[in-house]
Amino acid sequence: MTINTIMLLVVLAAFVLTIVAQFAVKGSFKKWAQVNASSGMTGRDVARRILDDNGLHDVPVEPVAGSLTDHYDPISRAVRLSEPVYYENSISAVSVAAHECGHAIQHKEAYGALVLRHKMFPVTNFASGIAPFLLLGGLLLGQLQLFGLGILLYSAAVAFQLVTLPVEFNASSRAKNIMVQMGIIRNLEERGVNRVLNAAALTYVAAALYALLELLRFVILFFSANDD
Repeated sequence: MTINTIMLLVVLAAFVLTIVAQFAVKGSFKKWAQVNASSGMTGRDVARRILDDNGLHDVPVEPVAGSLTDHYDPISRAVRLSEPVYYENSISAVSVAAHECGHAIQHKEAYGALVLRHKMFPVTNFASGIAPFLLLGGLLLGQLQLFGLGILLYSAAVAFQLVTLPVEFNASSRAKNIMVQMGIIRNLEERGVNRVLNAAALTYVAAALYALLELLRFVILFFSANDD
């Protein structure tokens, strides 16, 4: 078995992990969406309370269509929660709402990894759009320089995914601590919060691992072709 074949199998395994992670986060969210938080607060209530308590009175909390579409918009400076999170008072809802507020607090405090990710975004957005064409074109045409440029641009996208990891883990850590300190959840509810947030974090880890291994495969292909 050649090293290229081994790398392809490893990348495929990582890809399967990303699929499993997606199912895990959906399953975890669905399970704990059926368990109401003892505080009776909805995701919107939790987000508003956390933001106000951290001096972010000017950051709105807005509902957005879809499921698991929750996010913090750093440009508009708004916390947007999917309807199942915004209107419900489940463990899943309060966990996700607190996590997105964690990003808003990061923005306020100029958290290093978040600042870096924001600066990287324009370059990453361009690189991730053009890299696949350069990689494919380089392989089909046998142009190593073109393929090498594709690898370079793809590296920027991989770096962005790696920088995203501490941003997401930090937001989840903030969310857990804040909810406990503010009495939004009780000790018995921490298990559910951990399950929801850890499942979400797994999706980012799996995506970063897949991207990193794919990059390694491209690099091996490049040097193998160069040797030939």
